[in-house]
Amino acid sequence: MGLAILLFVIFAGIEPAPLYGYNGDYPTLGDVRTYAFPLPGTTWVGCMNAVLNITFLWVPQILFPTFIAEMEKPQDFPKSLAVLAGISALLFIVPPAIGFRYLGQYSTAPAFGSLGITSYKKASFAFVIVPTLVIGTIYANVSAKFLYFRIMRGSHHAHSNTVFGWGMWIATMAIIWFIAFIFAEVIPSMGDFLSLLGAAFDSFFGFIFFAVAYWQLNKGTGLFRGVGTAVMSVVHVFVLVVGLFLLGPGLYAAVTAIIADYSGSSASAFACKNVSI
Repeated sequence: MGLAILLFVIFAGIEPAPLYGYNGDYPTLGDVRTYAFPLPGTTWVGCMNAVLNITFLWVPQILFPTFIAEMEKPQDFPKSLAVLAGISALLFIVPPAIGFRYLGQYSTAPAFGSLGITSYKKASFAFVIVPTLVIGTIYANVSAKFLYFRIMRGSHHAHSNTVFGWGMWIATMAIIWFIAFIFAEVIPSMGDFLSLLGAAFDSFFGFIFFAVAYWQLNKGTGLFRGVGTAVMSVVHVFVLVVGLFLLGPGLYAAVTAIIADYSGSSASAFACKNVSI
């Protein structure tokens, strides 16, 4: 993935012009422009989907408890988290900023689709295939493990190599991948798909969950027992409000965008139409 990002940044900078954006081929929208605020005419759905796409990148927190549970020394987790936060900030800010500088209003999701030269696009996107499969496997494994240990709670099958245990694990994993396949086929746009995931899941697992967890951990000793605790309580109230906002108006924006996709030129679900970039 690092190679793919590096190649994308290089190609975006050296190519003469991007290929296309959400509103037409280059140069139908004029010369490439960068801007700090939404352009005039940008809709609420467009703005909200952009926020949800960014949210999807920055919300891996629900994976943390699983990783901590599997660490040999869980007390070292804060160090790992600090390294992860630093690397994430670098990768999620610098390459997108450079890409937006050279692609501007012609940016797409994924950004590789905005490259104007086909060979550049293939060279950079080829490196994404393997890490995408790895990421999908990690998420599926975490989800399957979460469900598996609740289904098999209290049973010796959960920790033993039994036919029933392995059968339940395979069935759980198959169901998760089947559901993922349905979502991938039904939602035509990757950007709108990420928006739906951000609104439906990241709103809770990235915001609401941790605000409620903070309340559960501190309600017995007092949420305003000191200055530091009071500040953290206010911060978590804000986190809760953000999560509810993403869940409510965010989910509405994501669903509206998907409906708009089907009212346009998007192929119907399971149409097997070539939608490659």
